[in-house]
Amino acid sequence: MYASRVEPRWLVRFLCTALLAATVSVALPARQASAAACPAVEVVFARGTADVPPDFGAVGVSFLAALRARATGRAVGAYPVDYPASANFADKLAFAQTVVNGIRDTQTHVEATAANCPGTRIVLGGYSQGAAVAGFATMAGLPAGIPAEFAKYDSYVPPPMPPAVAQHVAAVILFGKPSDRFMRDVGAPPIVIGPLYAAKTAEFCVTGDTVCDGDRFPGQPNALHSLYTVNGMTVAGANYAASHL
Repeated sequence: MYASRVEPRWLVRFLCTALLAATVSVALPARQASAAACPAVEVVFARGTADVPPDFGAVGVSFLAALRARATGRAVGAYPVDYPASANFADKLAFAQTVVNGIRDTQTHVEATAANCPGTRIVLGGYSQGAAVAGFATMAGLPAGIPAEFAKYDSYVPPPMPPAVAQHVAAVILFGKPSDRFMRDVGAPPIVIGPLYAAKTAEFCVTGDTVCDGDRFPGQPNALHSLYTVNGMTVAGANYAASHL
């Protein structure tokens, strides 16, 4: 598993992110159709908390644009994971449900693509809460550490994807994935990448980001959590994915 962290240089870049987020709906339609019935590459991306549904979010848009620029001559389709991305952290059960919905939709689309377009290389990705969704979608079994009060809902957690599906997934790219410490703080199990996907997973975290930097005290997302579109990490993620196609 590849992990990358960078020290932030100019927090003023946060303003750039705000501007990009405001233009996301112009830069990319909410649910863009694949470039072909079975594209050479299919990006399945889960947006972050409070990103405008059912779009990719600013990070997803930036990553997708960078990957398309590197996949010269190949059609790159895109699917934004259809889930609420709820910001209702106070209601742990409701928050867990939104993540479960995201996992189910992610797995359903990945499995359908693998079955219907066996020659398509799938790139699975996500940002923030979406990184949790994408990470859990690769799980090999029920996550360890589910709070006791939620044990009765175990049957609602989607089962692992069939092992053969992993052969169709070229890379898993996670931006700002919530740390184990952050997940414990919100009463959720840590995100463990399934063994069939770990070797082709790349994680990107800005040093000091209170969501993904486990050395920091977890709390509300800080300005550093919004730097991924302007600090080169979406480009680095696209480079990693392109090298695995």
